[in-house]
Amino acid sequence: MKNPQSVLLLLPLIFLFFHRPTLAVESPSSSPTPTTNPADFIRTSCATTLYPELCDSSLSPFTYTVQSNPTRLVMAAIAVSLTNARRTATSLASLSKQADPKVAGALQDCSSNFGKAIDEITDSQEQMKTLGSGTGSVRFQLSNVQTWMSAALTDAETCTDGFEDVEDGPIKTEVVNQAEMVKKMTSNALAIVNGLASNGAPP
Repeated sequence: MKNPQSVLLLLPLIFLFFHRPTLAVESPSSSPTPTTNPADFIRTSCATTLYPELCDSSLSPFTYTVQSNPTRLVMAAIAVSLTNARRTATSLASLSKQADPKVAGALQDCSSNFGKAIDEITDSQEQMKTLGSGTGSVRFQLSNVQTWMSAALTDAETCTDGFEDVEDGPIKTEVVNQAEMVKKMTSNALAIVNGLASNGAPP
């Protein structure tokens, strides 16, 4: 399993993404708070998740871009979740080529679930890009993100459920470990979205 901090490779892209000339994602209640230390802000936000240490380690590379902005923190968390989901989908495709028939069926189902999860996380990312603009209120848009991230988490869980009756072996171990990481990342992202929806979104 790769270290979650491999997301450092994506930092330049995330930096450009967050600094594009679009103000729609900057809602009044989610503007940066200069008096808050960015690292402490991320650590405190991660304390509300089920996997705080993983959350902090995976999001700390984005301290500079996130600062103390809750909206940017959500976007970073979603980006990390999407990166891990895509990496797992690529791994599943590779493992399918070497799997025996007993495992192939579970792999196929898992790949299908991860395909849906990637679509749902991508939809969440796209919604966050236009937060505060387009159709619906910010609360409605965040509700969409909550729904999609929750569905992505369920899809990742369905993948691991499908391997419960598969005999133990290296492929099963690899898939389950990678899927578990995606579940944790997605769970953390969902918790951070929930925090923004509860405390950071304007009425």
